[in-house]
Amino acid sequence: MAASKRRVLLVDDDEGARFGMRGYFETRGFDVTEAASVADARAEFEQRPPDSVVVDFQLPDGSALDLLPMFKQTAPDVPLVLLTGYGTIDRAVRAMQAGAEHFLTKPVEMPVLAAVVERAIENRRLQRREAAEQITNERHRVEPFIGESEPIRRLRLDARRVLASETPVLIYGPTGAGKGVLASWLHANGLRAQEPFVDINCASLSREFLETELFGHRKGAFTGALNDKPGLLEVADGGTVFLDEIGDMDLAVQPKLLKVVEQGSFRRLGEVQDRHVNVRLVCATHHDLGALVRQKKFRDDLYFRINAFPLHVPALRERGEDIPLLASRIAEELAQEIGRGHITIAPDAVEALTHYEWPGNIRELRNVLERALLIAGSMQISRDDLRFETAAGANGGHGEDPIDLTLDELERRHVTRVLSASSGKVEEAARRLGIPRSTLYQKLKQFGISLKR
Repeated sequence: MAASKRRVLLVDDDEGARFGMRGYFETRGFDVTEAASVADARAEFEQRPPDSVVVDFQLPDGSALDLLPMFKQTAPDVPLVLLTGYGTIDRAVRAMQAGAEHFLTKPVEMPVLAAVVERAIENRRLQRREAAEQITNERHRVEPFIGESEPIRRLRLDARRVLASETPVLIYGPTGAGKGVLASWLHANGLRAQEPFVDINCASLSREFLETELFGHRKGAFTGALNDKPGLLEVADGGTVFLDEIGDMDLAVQPKLLKVVEQGSFRRLGEVQDRHVNVRLVCATHHDLGALVRQKKFRDDLYFRINAFPLHVPALRERGEDIPLLASRIAEELAQEIGRGHITIAPDAVEALTHYEWPGNIRELRNVLERALLIAGSMQISRDDLRFETAAGANGGHGEDPIDLTLDELERRHVTRVLSASSGKVEEAARRLGIPRSTLYQKLKQFGISLKR
């Protein structure tokens, strides 16, 4: 599907000026609409807010100052560019106060105007993406130290000890237990909190993609490298880089990462000169890295450098006494997201949650509670509202005995559980199941399992 064109609204009572601007913007791939008056501009904007507006200050039935407040009220994030033949400071100040982002005097050179509009639209796009990412991150974020079990108290104490340090941190723990949440917490509460935080999952990318994502590449470095591309290390300069599932990092990439850790330098693919960055490294894995070192599947020099301060995130089954409070917090967050208000969990449901093994850990707990909220007919989640991933998950007679299930049903449930624990990432799920990705796609189709988008 082709990407939709950028749309710009041109507001000017000079037909010749509009004609010239339209022609130039259309050659740059814009979809252009026009208006010659305040009334026409209001109608066009209300019908379909554009991606940007170029508006002349003086119009036959008013001025841009009559339009800007309405534009900002209807679509506050649409960038507004003001043109005027009378470039006074007073008008510029009044226009900025009314919501204009840019102020240009006429006659304006079209390349300059187009560059201003394109930059404004790109900034708007980035702001929207950042806002969407923040919402997504907040939706899946659970504070890492909810509870008072011994494992969680020990983790809380150890994590606070490392906050004032620049030492690399290695987070151990099973999939879905909250390693990424802890990494975000370390950054947000550490010395680099005001700097970038970037993360990458080493298990979900091939060696080639991982290299170009981390280090970037030069134009022409490989087939399809049409432009220079900075890597995430450059993006994170001054901040924190979180490498999730570093135990799955290809051996060929590890020496390059070691150079970053030891010297703060690297090379983009296709370049010969070094680049330098200053980043704090936080890594995570569900593997026993010591065992991988002994098996020659992970470099010992890299292991000793990143394992300066290990933190262990316990599996949910190791902190069963925390489950009632954790479940209550998550249920409250989910209820707020869908507008359900205050929600409680019935005692029989709490008991079932506490006795379940939670192979998918906190991620699975969140999924179970999210489904329960959709099923529940009241403001309380009951035992009957819970749907566990595994057949034996309903202890106490509510679950099915695996002996009563067909082989296909057992396989379907296992595939669903592994896919859920892998956050819907097919490549990662296939690796855990020990099957090719193409085979997993066939099974998803066979069992009627849809991927969440």
